[in-house]
Parts: sequence; C-alpha cells; structure tokens
Amino acid sequence: MTAVLHDTTSLRAVYGAFPTGVTAIAALIDGAQVGLVASSFTTVSLAPPLVSVSMAHTSRTWPVLRRAQRLGISVLGAEHGPLCRRLAGPSDERFAGAAWQTTPGGAVLLHGAGAWLECSVDNEVRAGDHDIVVLRVHDLRLDKAVDPLVFHSSTFRSLAPRSQEPR
Repeated sequence: MTAVLHDTTSLRAVYGAFPTGVTAIAALIDGAQVGLVASSFTTVSLAPPLVSVSMAHTSRTWPVLRRAQRLGISVLGAEHGPLCRRLAGPSDERFAGAAWQTTPGGAVLLHGAGAWLECSVDNEVRAGDHDIVVLRVHDLRLDKAVDPLVFHSSTFRSLAPRSQEPR
C-alpha cells in the first residue's frame, strides 16, 4: 500500500482511530497550579524508569511547565471527563473544582486518578511540530479500582460498552 498524505483533518481522523489513555501533567509554578492534558503519554523504559509525552511547539503551557523541578502525571479515570475538558480549556479555569495534592518537589497529582507518576525532564527530541519529552520517573502510585478515561475519535470514553458509557 502506497502512503498518500492528506490534509491535517484527515491525519487527525486517522490518528484518532487509535484509542489512548488520557493524562494530566501538572506542577506548581510560582505558587500556582499549571497543567495540561496529554493523550500522547507512553512508557519508554523500565531501567531506567522512563516515560514520554509529546508537546506541540504551539503550546503556551509547556514552556512554563518545563521549568518545574518535578512534574506530576495523573492517569485520568473514567469519571474525569469534565475535568479533562477544563484542563484543556482556559488556563485560569483548569483546576476549578479539582481535588489535588502536591509532592515536596512541586508535582501536582489529581485525586481519583488510576495512577500517578512524579517525574522530571530527562531529554527532549524535536520531532516535526512537536517535541518528544522523555521523563524520568522518581515515584509512582497505582489505584487498580479506577477505570481509565480513553480518548478515541475525538471523544472521551470509558472502557465500558457504548450502551453503558457515562454521558
């Protein structure tokens, strides 16, 4: 099959056919919570413990977050749909109504997540219109009772069958 590239709308539709988990990446910067949503989170290495996320060059939040000593990654749960939409919205409203805590290093972790990782930036690789940010994991926690939030075809979903999905 010969690859034919189309416009970015077609690319987004095809990329969106691959369901991904949803994470919030957040930290305290100058005493305020700063965060964003990322569905590009993936594991990289067990030894050393590394994960990665892709950040758009157009992001206004990432240049601020990258200054943090530690970043919190919260793997969002099925109940986080409304919070996820806020985190993707205007920066002054992102944490409205959210329950969260900070680590001594300043990582912000959201309550109700299925997993939490406290990380620091290890490396950044330029890749097209994004940077692949490799993060070193310093601490982590897991809550197996939380069902994950999934992003698929530009929609947030749970892993429940469509007829049972929360609205």
